[in-house]
Amino acid sequence: MTENTQTFEGAPLIAPSSTDHPLYDGVVEACRTVYDPEIPVNIYDLGLIYTIDIDDESAVKIIMTLTAPGCPVAGEMPGWVAEAIEPMAGVKQVDVELTWEPPWGMEMMSDEARLELGFM
Repeated sequence: MTENTQTFEGAPLIAPSSTDHPLYDGVVEACRTVYDPEIPVNIYDLGLIYTIDIDDESAVKIIMTLTAPGCPVAGEMPGWVAEAIEPMAGVKQVDVELTWEPPWGMEMMSDEARLELGFM
């Protein structure tokens, strides 16, 4: 077995996404419709979506985090993400898993999010 030294998106503990799946871009766009109520940037560009895994049956698994464990919408946001993706044509089911590893940091934001929030 060879060691995989390829670097994937995000922090090292984040599993790679199914970027080659035909539904991937649509799932990303659906995630971009969900906003953290306290920050005027969508959760995808904030870097809260760690992994979008889509299997051969078109079941979508999202691994995401929040900006902080005490986030007031912690119990609701995974449901918002599932509700944004489920209506997509071709999606069989959606499972959203919340993780705190690795912890979210401002370096995970897209350049667009940093610009929107005045960090650039």
